[in-house]
Amino acid sequence: MCTPKIILSQIARVKQCSQYLRFFGTQINLQVGGPYWDVPLGRRDSLGASIQGSNNDIPAPNNTLPTIITKFNRLGLNVVDVVALSGGHTIGLSRCTSFRQRLYNQSGNGLADSTLDVSYAAQLRQGCPRSGSDNNLFPLDVVSSTKFDNFYFKNILAGRGLLSSDEVLLTKSAETAALVKAYANDVHLFFQHFAQSMVNMGNIMPLTGSQGEIRKDCRRLNNDH
Repeated sequence: MCTPKIILSQIARVKQCSQYLRFFGTQINLQVGGPYWDVPLGRRDSLGASIQGSNNDIPAPNNTLPTIITKFNRLGLNVVDVVALSGGHTIGLSRCTSFRQRLYNQSGNGLADSTLDVSYAAQLRQGCPRSGSDNNLFPLDVVSSTKFDNFYFKNILAGRGLLSSDEVLLTKSAETAALVKAYANDVHLFFQHFAQSMVNMGNIMPLTGSQGEIRKDCRRLNNDH
Protein backbone atom coordinates (compact mmCIF):
# COMPACT_ATOMS: atom_id res chain seq x y z
CA MET A 1 0.00 0.00 0.00
CA CYS A 2 1.20 3.51 -0.84
CA THR A 3 1.58 5.52 2.33
CA PRO A 4 1.54 9.34 2.17
CA LYS A 5 5.32 9.28 2.61
CA ILE A 6 5.78 6.96 -0.38
CA ILE A 7 3.37 9.02 -2.47
CA LEU A 8 5.23 12.22 -1.63
CA SER A 9 8.55 10.62 -2.57
CA GLN A 10 7.09 9.54 -5.91
CA ILE A 11 5.88 13.01 -6.78
CA ALA A 12 8.93 14.91 -5.63
CA ARG A 13 9.88 15.32 -9.29
CA VAL A 14 6.56 17.04 -10.03
CA LYS A 15 7.26 20.74 -9.58
CA GLN A 16 3.96 22.44 -10.43
CA CYS A 17 1.30 22.55 -7.72
CA SER A 18 -1.46 21.81 -10.25
CA GLN A 19 0.36 18.65 -11.32
CA TYR A 20 1.12 17.75 -7.71
CA LEU A 21 -2.60 17.74 -6.92
CA ARG A 22 -3.53 15.78 -10.05
CA PHE A 23 -0.83 13.16 -9.46
CA PHE A 24 -1.82 12.85 -5.81
CA GLY A 25 -5.41 12.32 -7.01
CA THR A 26 -4.40 9.31 -9.09
CA GLN A 27 -2.68 7.73 -6.09
CA ILE A 28 -5.65 8.28 -3.78
CA ASN A 29 -7.96 6.90 -6.45
CA LEU A 30 -5.90 3.71 -6.59
CA GLN A 31 -6.15 3.37 -2.82
CA VAL A 32 -9.94 3.09 -3.03
CA GLY A 33 -9.98 0.64 -5.93
CA GLY A 34 -10.19 3.00 -8.88
CA PRO A 35 -8.22 3.18 -12.13
CA TYR A 36 -4.82 4.77 -12.71
CA TRP A 37 -4.08 7.30 -15.42
CA ASP A 38 -0.88 9.01 -16.52
CA VAL A 39 -0.78 12.69 -15.61
CA PRO A 40 0.57 14.81 -18.49
CA LEU A 41 3.36 17.09 -17.28
CA GLY A 42 4.14 20.69 -18.18
CA ARG A 43 1.07 22.55 -16.90
CA ARG A 44 1.98 25.69 -14.98
CA ASP A 45 0.17 27.21 -11.98
CA SER A 46 -2.39 30.00 -12.27
CA LEU A 47 -1.76 33.56 -11.17
CA GLY A 48 -5.24 33.83 -9.69
CA ALA A 49 -8.40 32.03 -8.72
CA SER A 50 -12.08 32.90 -8.98
CA ILE A 51 -14.79 31.26 -6.91
CA GLN A 52 -17.38 32.90 -9.16
CA GLY A 53 -15.68 31.47 -12.24
CA SER A 54 -15.61 28.03 -10.64
CA ASN A 55 -19.28 28.23 -9.73
CA ASN A 56 -20.12 29.22 -13.29
CA ASP A 57 -18.18 26.30 -14.78
CA ILE A 58 -18.97 23.50 -12.32
CA PRO A 59 -22.45 21.95 -12.68
CA ALA A 60 -24.77 22.40 -9.70
CA PRO A 61 -26.71 19.48 -8.17
CA ASN A 62 -29.99 20.82 -9.57
CA ASN A 63 -28.83 21.82 -13.05
CA THR A 64 -30.75 20.43 -15.99
CA LEU A 65 -28.96 17.99 -18.26
CA PRO A 66 -28.69 20.50 -21.15
CA THR A 67 -27.08 22.99 -18.75
CA ILE A 68 -24.63 20.37 -17.50
CA ILE A 69 -23.67 19.33 -21.04
CA THR A 70 -23.29 22.98 -22.10
CA LYS A 71 -20.94 23.67 -19.19
CA PHE A 72 -18.82 20.66 -20.18
CA ASN A 73 -18.88 21.59 -23.88
CA ARG A 74 -17.65 25.11 -23.11
CA LEU A 75 -14.50 23.52 -21.66
CA GLY A 76 -13.96 21.15 -24.56
CA LEU A 77 -15.52 18.10 -22.90
CA ASN A 78 -18.21 15.88 -24.41
CA VAL A 79 -21.14 13.73 -23.31
CA VAL A 80 -18.93 10.73 -22.52
CA ASP A 81 -16.93 12.97 -20.19
CA VAL A 82 -20.16 14.15 -18.55
CA VAL A 83 -21.31 10.64 -17.66
CA ALA A 84 -17.89 9.14 -16.92
CA LEU A 85 -16.84 11.98 -14.61
CA SER A 86 -20.22 11.91 -12.89
CA GLY A 87 -19.18 8.41 -11.87
CA GLY A 88 -16.78 10.08 -9.45
CA HIS A 89 -19.86 10.31 -7.24
CA THR A 90 -19.18 6.69 -6.35
CA ILE A 91 -17.05 8.28 -3.60
CA GLY A 92 -18.01 11.02 -1.18
CA LEU A 93 -20.89 12.74 0.57
CA SER A 94 -23.50 15.38 -0.18
CA ARG A 95 -25.32 17.84 2.08
CA CYS A 96 -29.05 17.59 2.65
CA THR A 97 -29.56 21.01 1.10
CA SER A 98 -28.23 19.73 -2.24
CA PHE A 99 -31.05 17.24 -2.77
CA ARG A 100 -33.86 18.27 -0.39
CA GLN A 101 -36.15 19.40 -3.21
CA ARG A 102 -36.21 15.84 -4.57
CA LEU A 103 -37.76 14.64 -1.32
CA TYR A 104 -40.47 17.27 -0.92
CA ASN A 105 -40.98 19.56 -3.90
CA GLN A 106 -39.20 18.41 -7.03
CA SER A 107 -41.50 20.06 -9.57
CA GLY A 108 -42.97 22.85 -7.45
CA ASN A 109 -46.09 20.80 -6.68
CA GLY A 110 -45.19 19.73 -3.16
CA LEU A 111 -44.48 16.16 -4.24
CA ALA A 112 -41.33 14.05 -4.15
CA ASP A 113 -39.41 13.21 -7.29
CA SER A 114 -41.27 10.28 -8.86
CA THR A 115 -38.00 8.79 -10.14
CA LEU A 116 -36.74 8.21 -6.59
CA ASP A 117 -37.12 4.74 -5.13
CA VAL A 118 -39.84 5.07 -2.47
CA SER A 119 -37.96 3.27 0.29
CA TYR A 120 -34.77 5.18 -0.48
CA ALA A 121 -36.64 8.50 -0.32
CA ALA A 122 -38.13 7.54 3.04
CA GLN A 123 -34.66 6.68 4.33
CA LEU A 124 -33.32 10.06 3.21
CA ARG A 125 -36.18 11.98 4.84
CA GLN A 126 -35.18 10.62 8.24
CA GLY A 127 -32.04 12.76 8.17
CA CYS A 128 -33.11 15.47 5.74
CA PRO A 129 -36.33 17.17 6.93
CA ARG A 130 -38.26 19.87 5.08
CA SER A 131 -36.30 22.55 6.90
CA GLY A 132 -33.13 22.62 8.95
CA SER A 133 -30.34 20.04 9.05
CA ASP A 134 -28.91 21.56 5.86
CA ASN A 135 -25.44 20.25 6.58
CA ASN A 136 -26.40 16.65 7.35
CA LEU A 137 -24.28 14.43 5.13
CA PHE A 138 -25.36 11.48 2.99
CA PRO A 139 -23.31 9.13 0.79
CA LEU A 140 -23.49 9.85 -2.91
CA ASP A 141 -23.27 6.07 -3.43
CA VAL A 142 -25.60 4.40 -0.93
CA VAL A 143 -24.06 0.95 -1.51
CA SER A 144 -20.27 1.48 -1.41
CA SER A 145 -19.43 5.10 -0.65
CA THR A 146 -15.78 4.43 0.25
CA LYS A 147 -14.93 2.26 -2.76
CA PHE A 148 -14.41 3.37 -6.32
CA ASP A 149 -16.63 1.09 -8.38
CA ASN A 150 -19.65 1.23 -10.71
CA PHE A 151 -22.40 1.00 -8.07
CA TYR A 152 -23.10 4.69 -8.68
CA PHE A 153 -24.55 3.74 -12.06
CA LYS A 154 -26.33 0.67 -10.71
CA ASN A 155 -27.92 2.89 -8.08
CA ILE A 156 -29.21 5.29 -10.73
CA LEU A 157 -30.86 2.40 -12.58
CA ALA A 158 -32.53 1.37 -9.31
CA GLY A 159 -33.87 4.88 -8.60
CA ARG A 160 -31.29 5.40 -5.87
CA GLY A 161 -29.19 8.18 -7.36
CA LEU A 162 -28.93 10.93 -4.75
CA LEU A 163 -28.73 14.16 -6.75
CA SER A 164 -31.02 15.44 -9.45
CA SER A 165 -27.93 15.81 -11.65
CA ASP A 166 -27.40 12.05 -11.22
CA GLU A 167 -30.96 11.06 -12.08
CA VAL A 168 -31.18 13.16 -15.25
CA LEU A 169 -28.37 11.13 -16.80
CA LEU A 170 -30.87 8.27 -17.05
CA THR A 171 -34.18 10.01 -17.66
CA LYS A 172 -33.46 13.02 -19.88
CA SER A 173 -31.32 11.69 -22.72
CA ALA A 174 -31.11 8.40 -24.60
CA GLU A 175 -27.40 9.02 -25.21
CA THR A 176 -26.48 9.52 -21.55
CA ALA A 177 -28.86 6.73 -20.46
CA ALA A 178 -27.05 4.30 -22.75
CA LEU A 179 -23.74 5.21 -21.10
CA VAL A 180 -25.22 4.82 -17.60
CA LYS A 181 -26.39 1.32 -18.53
CA ALA A 182 -23.09 0.45 -20.18
CA TYR A 183 -21.05 1.50 -17.14
CA ALA A 184 -23.42 -0.32 -14.79
CA ASN A 185 -22.85 -3.50 -16.79
CA ASP A 186 -19.10 -3.14 -17.36
CA VAL A 187 -16.91 -1.67 -14.63
CA HIS A 188 -13.82 -1.98 -16.85
CA LEU A 189 -15.41 0.20 -19.52
CA PHE A 190 -16.28 2.77 -16.86
CA PHE A 191 -12.72 2.74 -15.50
CA GLN A 192 -11.31 3.15 -19.02
CA HIS A 193 -13.56 6.09 -19.85
CA PHE A 194 -13.14 7.71 -16.42
CA ALA A 195 -9.35 7.62 -16.68
CA GLN A 196 -9.42 9.19 -20.14
CA SER A 197 -11.93 11.83 -19.04
CA MET A 198 -9.70 12.76 -16.10
CA VAL A 199 -6.86 13.34 -18.56
CA ASN A 200 -9.22 15.37 -20.75
CA MET A 201 -10.30 17.47 -17.77
CA GLY A 202 -6.68 18.01 -16.76
CA ASN A 203 -5.96 19.39 -20.21
CA ILE A 204 -8.55 22.17 -20.00
CA MET A 205 -6.88 25.47 -20.96
CA PRO A 206 -3.38 24.58 -19.70
CA LEU A 207 -0.92 27.34 -18.87
CA THR A 208 2.39 26.71 -20.62
CA GLY A 209 5.52 28.58 -21.64
CA SER A 210 5.67 31.94 -19.87
CA GLN A 211 2.03 31.83 -18.78
CA GLY A 212 1.33 31.52 -15.06
CA GLU A 213 4.16 30.47 -12.77
CA ILE A 214 5.66 27.53 -10.91
CA ARG A 215 4.73 28.21 -7.31
CA LYS A 216 7.29 27.80 -4.57
CA ASP A 217 4.44 27.46 -2.05
CA CYS A 218 1.22 25.91 -3.30
CA ARG A 219 -0.84 28.03 -0.90
CA ARG A 220 0.15 31.42 -2.36
CA LEU A 221 1.52 33.24 -5.37
CA ASN A 222 5.28 33.65 -5.55
CA ASN A 223 4.99 37.45 -5.09
CA ASP A 224 2.37 37.20 -2.32
CA HIS A 225 4.33 37.53 0.92
